[in-house]
Amino acid sequence: MSNSEILVKAENVSKKFCRSLKKSLWYGMKDIGAELVGQNRQRKLRTEEFWAVTNVSFELSRGECIGLIGRNGAGKSTLLKMLNGLIKPDKGRITVRGRVGALIELGAGFNPILTGRENIYINAAVLGIRKQEVDKKLDPIIEFAEIGDFINTPVQYYSSGMRVRLGFAVAAQLEPDVLFIDEVLAVGDLGFKIKCLNAVNELMRNSAVIFVSHSMQFISWLCTKVMVLNAGKVEFSGNDVPAGIDYYYTRFERPDQTVSGSDKAVISDVQVFSGQRRASAGEMLLLNYGDDLSIQMGLSLDSLVSQPAIRIVIWDQELRPVVDCFSPFSGFEINPKSSSRIKLHLINLQLNMGVYSIAIVVVDLSNNCGEVLSRIDHAAHFQVKTTYTSWAPVLLRGEWKAEEC
Repeated sequence: MSNSEILVKAENVSKKFCRSLKKSLWYGMKDIGAELVGQNRQRKLRTEEFWAVTNVSFELSRGECIGLIGRNGAGKSTLLKMLNGLIKPDKGRITVRGRVGALIELGAGFNPILTGRENIYINAAVLGIRKQEVDKKLDPIIEFAEIGDFINTPVQYYSSGMRVRLGFAVAAQLEPDVLFIDEVLAVGDLGFKIKCLNAVNELMRNSAVIFVSHSMQFISWLCTKVMVLNAGKVEFSGNDVPAGIDYYYTRFERPDQTVSGSDKAVISDVQVFSGQRRASAGEMLLLNYGDDLSIQMGLSLDSLVSQPAIRIVIWDQELRPVVDCFSPFSGFEINPKSSSRIKLHLINLQLNMGVYSIAIVVVDLSNNCGEVLSRIDHAAHFQVKTTYTSWAPVLLRGEWKAEEC
């Protein structure tokens, strides 16, 4: 097979399920009977039925990885099971070429009463791999799985992380043409996740990978394409992975504002603005890359506070801090004896596209206690638009230079 050859092709694939168990069993018997006598399967929705996946189409060649993302219940795992042949589509056609490896559910395909070693050979046999080939790969599989002496222990005694490591090791070391991965990398420590991601990158030289995950870090690291599903329908599909991730993020509601602390400080009337554009709590300020951003608030302090300081943190859509501004770090002192209007001005904001939220924390640094006087999470929100899409949280233009050699 050439690198340009299409290994996975889905054409208008749809799948329906039934909410009622009794009706589902009855409909299933009727559909099987219809197939036995050569009739077309019932494709229209019947009572209690719904479309879990609707008209999904894509192609995937060797060396490509498509990320399937969306909310829980969007149809990602259903689509993956159809692609892997575990369930049949009710409409459309699926073509998968070559040897297939799958990590669809935690420990799926393992016999719990058999040892890890025995399960390796059984999984390989299911993939059509001969014992002689597995013998050559056995030591690398055991080494990759990091289960050591437990290889001869029944799988039922393995932790969830050990089962994932073994399953991934089998799928990766046996070098499939097509690899399906469904969120199993959510289990395991950071070191093993990095090892798995590196292994997938290596496999992609000669394989096609379909990757389902809620981790946009993993999606941005691995994927050459992305598809956003919602209620079984494709809402975004293309090669621009950062744009797909940004679209996915915008489907979620903003978190509610929360207030905590000792109440020795009161933060009020938080506003964000850029030029003539201004937004208060609950509103969204729209920015372009490189715009200035100002954050303004009222501050009242208890008379017992002697050394106040303010920390303003900007969080991205995955609630990771990407900017931290601490008043003492800038040499800014707050008068503890009066109410005041505080303003922070950020010049040339170089954040990537996306929606961001602002947290404001007032602390008392006297006696090195760092007491939190007041904290407002999600005090304000803003959205950045860029002409260039990237998965990094910060975009820097830098100074470029070319010299002739």
